[in-house]
Amino acid sequence: MKTKEFLFKYITLAAASLSILFLMGIILSIFKEGLPLFNDINFSDFIFGRKWHPTDEPADLGIFPLISGSIFVTLGALLVGVPLGVGSAIYLSEIASTNVREALKPFIEILAGIPSVIYGLFGMAVLAPLVRKLFNVPTGLNLFSASIILGIMIIPIISSLSEDALSAVSKELREASLALGANRIETIFKVVLPAASSGVISSIILGFGRAIGETMVVLMVSGGAAMLPKSIFSPVRPMTSAIASEMGEAVNGSQHFQALYGIAIVLFLITFLSSLLMQWFAGRENRE
Repeated sequence: MKTKEFLFKYITLAAASLSILFLMGIILSIFKEGLPLFNDINFSDFIFGRKWHPTDEPADLGIFPLISGSIFVTLGALLVGVPLGVGSAIYLSEIASTNVREALKPFIEILAGIPSVIYGLFGMAVLAPLVRKLFNVPTGLNLFSASIILGIMIIPIISSLSEDALSAVSKELREASLALGANRIETIFKVVLPAASSGVISSIILGFGRAIGETMVVLMVSGGAAMLPKSIFSPVRPMTSAIASEMGEAVNGSQHFQALYGIAIVLFLITFLSSLLMQWFAGRENRE
C-alpha cells in the first residue's frame, strides 16, 4: 500500500510539474520571439499606432486597430452572452423544476462542445447573409456578426459557472427573504444574486477571456479589415485573426514575424490579467 501511495504521489507531482514546464515553455517562446521587435520600434508606437501594414517598406506596425477589433468584438459578445448566460443560470437554478432543469441543461452544455469552426460556418452561411439583407450593409462579415457568434459561444461558460454560484447560496437566505415578505423575484435579484455576485462576475471574466482568445470564429466572420471600426457593421481584424492569417506568410525572424509574436505577448497579458481578476473574485467569494 505504501508503495502505491508513493508512486501515486510522485506520478501526480510529475504531471503537475510537466504542466507548469509546458506553460513556462510557451511563455518563454512567445517572449523570446516577440521582444526583439522592441529594439527597432517603440512599444507605445506598436500599441497605439493606427496603421497595420507589415509588408510595406518601411512597415507600419501599429496594432491599435487590431486591439480595438478584439475589444469591440469581445464587448459585443459580452452584451449577447452575459444576459443570456446569467438569465439561463437564474432560470435553471431558481425557477425551473427538476425535470425541466435536467431537460434543458444538456442542451446548454452541448453548445460548449460544438467546434468553433462550426460556429464560424454558421456565421458565414446563415448569419452574415441575414445581417447584410436586414441592415442593408455591404458585407455581413463584420463586427456585429462576430459579436453575436462569440456571444453564443460563451453562453455555456457563463451559464454553468453562474448556476454553480447561485446554487451555492444557502437555502436559509432564500427562506429568510421570503419570510420577511419579499416575493420570488425580489429574493432572486436582491438576495441570491448579490450573494453569488463574486461567482457570477468570475464567470463573466472567464467568458471575456474565452471570447478575446477565440481565433477561428473571428477569422471567418469578422471581415478581416485591419482598421478602426466606424460602426458596428464595419469589418474588423482582431489580434487572434491577424496572427492566424499572417503567420504562415511571415518570414521566420523578420520584423513581421516578430510583430505577430508581439501581438501574442499583448494577448497573453490581457488574458493573464483577466485570469488574475477571476482568481481574485473567486478568492473573495471564498473569504466571504
